[in-house]
Amino acid sequence: MAHLRCLPALYFALLLLAGCNNFQHKKPDATKGVVTGIVLCADTGKPARFATVTLTSAPRPGEKLDDEAPLPAAETTITDLDGRFRLEAVQPGHYYAFATLEGYLDPTLAFDPDKLKSLSAGWEQRRYAIDRWKVHLAEVTVAVHKTADISIEIERGAEIAGAVTFDDGSPAIGMHFQVFRKSDKGDMTTVGLALMDTWTLHTLSDGHGRYAITNLPAGEYAVCTLMPAAAEDSAPRVCLGNTFRKKESKTVKVGSGEIANGTDIEIPLSGLHTVSGTVSALADGHPLNHATLRLLYADDREGVRETALLEDGSFSFEDVPEGKYILAVTGAMDAVQKTSESGSGVDAASAKNLDDIHYADKEIPLLVMGELADVNLAVSAASATSSTPPAPPATPPAPQ
Repeated sequence: MAHLRCLPALYFALLLLAGCNNFQHKKPDATKGVVTGIVLCADTGKPARFATVTLTSAPRPGEKLDDEAPLPAAETTITDLDGRFRLEAVQPGHYYAFATLEGYLDPTLAFDPDKLKSLSAGWEQRRYAIDRWKVHLAEVTVAVHKTADISIEIERGAEIAGAVTFDDGSPAIGMHFQVFRKSDKGDMTTVGLALMDTWTLHTLSDGHGRYAITNLPAGEYAVCTLMPAAAEDSAPRVCLGNTFRKKESKTVKVGSGEIANGTDIEIPLSGLHTVSGTVSALADGHPLNHATLRLLYADDREGVRETALLEDGSFSFEDVPEGKYILAVTGAMDAVQKTSESGSGVDAASAKNLDDIHYADKEIPLLVMGELADVNLAVSAASATSSTPPAPPATPPAPQ
């Protein structure tokens, strides 16, 4: 099989679990082992052609991992026209093998990201992933100068499909998506892992507004569309049932191998407003250059949007629906301005070894019924590590 180049558009989902270099074929090595096998499709019994096969090493307590993927690839290859594969020069050890193919179950869509985040150690995250996906894994032990032969079966996944339109009937093209799965406890957990990008899922609506989210485990799901933005956290969201809130979204049930068609979402063109403003120091009113701004619903603090403060101290949330919110600023800081021996100020952007002043978190209520500009959050200094005290207030604090 010819050498496989890195093609992000075609292989991006595969690369979430493995780097491009792992697709390169290795030469036989007498000091290592070989893994061969076949991948079959459970629904047809036919070979899984051009499926990706991944070997992930068994977790060892205390092991430190550089790879953020819960099932990091030790070795990866692609099956041939007979569904067969061969991995040369595999380090001796104990591994788990699995295969992925478009239309079939994808392990990254089965894990609970919140559960993964709660496990601080990499080997604990890997153990959780293996336990969660074990029914789909094949165990294999690799020995020096030995060939281990395995068989892997992949199962057809569920699919949610529909169209996204604006309320004037035109198609919503290039929309991203969020998917939430209803747990046994009734809460909604995020589907997908943002491993190499700012987007959890990479499904986009096409030129007619149509979309299909594939490779899902059977379950009950809420689907939201995200308007184009720099990152998922800053994107305006509209959910199934044409609601802006995840908790008010309608859900759809879909079984293994089933397609839930007609899962349509409509985006309103009116009733959306811009909220913009600045974050400044309470002491002297100068704009800060670093902070995170979060917009929350006032009743239950559900996250609506998140953005980073710009260098000039400004921020903006586009397409915010009408309602009551909380605007929260966290992690605010800026550099202390040093003073030269002559008494002239040194430009903080060009000075070296400047210490940061950190500012206290702050929240203010917002009622959005139209465009909101010049929203100012004036925050007080929490601590300063510089030996140079902040300059005295030059102007009165901005009114709140």
